[in-house]
Amino acid sequence: MGKVSEAGLSPRWSWMLWAAAAYNLVVAVPAIALPGTAQGDRVTAVLVASFGVLYALIARAPALYGRMLWAGVLGKAGILAILLPALLDGRAPGATGYILAGDALFTIGFLALLFGPQRRHLA
Repeated sequence: MGKVSEAGLSPRWSWMLWAAAAYNLVVAVPAIALPGTAQGDRVTAVLVASFGVLYALIARAPALYGRMLWAGVLGKAGILAILLPALLDGRAPGATGYILAGDALFTIGFLALLFGPQRRHLA
């Protein structure tokens, strides 16, 4: 078993949350910054970046803020529910699959923290 920190949680949870924050920012910032991006896409990117900031805040104190990940579960699961059918029937660009794969993996990670044995360490 690895080192334990902040109220009994493994530091691996913080690393996962920092990775989620970076992932969201890497996906969002180009869409915000690139000229010619449609206004609706830019608004979506701002929301994705905002969730990245949320994950970074949780990463700093996961025992204290971990339950806030329910917002991330709802957001990522919602994106999967909306875009996966479009991807599967060819209405979404193929690259969307990479984003959905990342969202699915982080959703699983968030749920593991929220429902796993470490949940007793969450405030």
